[in-house]
Amino acid sequence: MANNRSSNRIVVPEARQALDQLKLEIASELGLSNYDSIDKGNLSSRQNGYVGGYITKRLVEQAQRSLAGK
Repeated sequence: MANNRSSNRIVVPEARQALDQLKLEIASELGLSNYDSIDKGNLSSRQNGYVGGYITKRLVEQAQRSLAGK
């Protein structure tokens, strides 16, 4: 059975606002305007997956730049 514990906990709470802003920017780039007020249940899995996938891609790119000293 499913439990109610989310595995998507933010490790650094101070980053929540920046992550939310990044999510809105990426959704807008993907043509999903007003993403914060949209019922995500009405979006396809593909649309929701794109947003999460692009967030991950952008965060990995930022980490690589940081590690490379750029």
